[in-house]
Amino acid sequence: MSAPAAPRPTLGPPSPSSTTAAAPTATAAAATTSARRRGLLDWRVRFAILSVVWGFSFLLIKVGTEAYAPFQVALGRVLFGALALMAVLLVRREPLPRGLRTWGHLTVAALLLNTAPFSLFAYAELSIPSSLAGICNATSPLWGMALSMVALSEDRPTRRRFAGLGLGFLGVLTVLGAWHGFSGVDAKGTAFALLASLCYPIGWIYVRRTLAGTPGSPVALTGAQLMISTLQLALVSALFTSAPTAFPLWPTLSVIALGALGTGMALQMQYGLVTEVGPTTAQMVTYFIPVIATTAGVLVLGEQLHWNTPVGAAIVLAGAALTQTRAAPRQPS
Repeated sequence: MSAPAAPRPTLGPPSPSSTTAAAPTATAAAATTSARRRGLLDWRVRFAILSVVWGFSFLLIKVGTEAYAPFQVALGRVLFGALALMAVLLVRREPLPRGLRTWGHLTVAALLLNTAPFSLFAYAELSIPSSLAGICNATSPLWGMALSMVALSEDRPTRRRFAGLGLGFLGVLTVLGAWHGFSGVDAKGTAFALLASLCYPIGWIYVRRTLAGTPGSPVALTGAQLMISTLQLALVSALFTSAPTAFPLWPTLSVIALGALGTGMALQMQYGLVTEVGPTTAQMVTYFIPVIATTAGVLVLGEQLHWNTPVGAAIVLAGAALTQTRAAPRQPS
């Protein structure tokens, strides 16, 4: 999921370049918290837990849409994520961001990084497998690389990054079975998932240009952003959906877990990993997400898996990795 190094301010599964654009560098308080955790849980264990939580997010979306409208699934996701982060802020006694300008930029960030993509992924999974949605999410760094060449002057294209973009596009065609004329693939659902993955780099670029250096911890900025997204989705849900008449157990638990774990707990864990082992290692979690999403979809939901899905996903991830590489600086002679 084209930015400097700090964890992203959103919920869901990140992409390789997403771990930066969201908030300023972790504060001393975050570093202290991370140091305390080192003795309690090895970073490799937390890395594995984070991969599983974000990988299962697409399965949870699929289960949630069995009982709730897509806008309602997205609403529950940001609501419980916001509640989880607000609880952290209360424990730490950290204030929310201040200033109308900051809240105005956070409103746009919430739309681009939470409200729009969460809704689009939920709508997409009405008609496509959760595994395909997870693979579409992995295209986010490819979109980000293409956009950064236009919007961010410091991100200069290289031959290797161009090759990564082309390879990633080839991987998408492989996943979708282009040689069969895309038969068996729901075009609308796939387009929604790809559009959702495009929202992330647009949002990261916006955050990088407007909120970099904003006072406040990443948790405070992200909590405020999720609060705004909750208000946005509450309004949209009230206008375009009817209130649910029942609250089935598993879909309800899926939405709660999607928000509280996939947004609240996962972000806290990601902040700790970035502080402890650095953004380069922490962002590698992205490459495990499509694998886990596909495995969960096949084993838990019984989704069909054809050979081109894992092969195409591997090609997409290889292309995404190439787009994130940068040439080593030349040593003075």
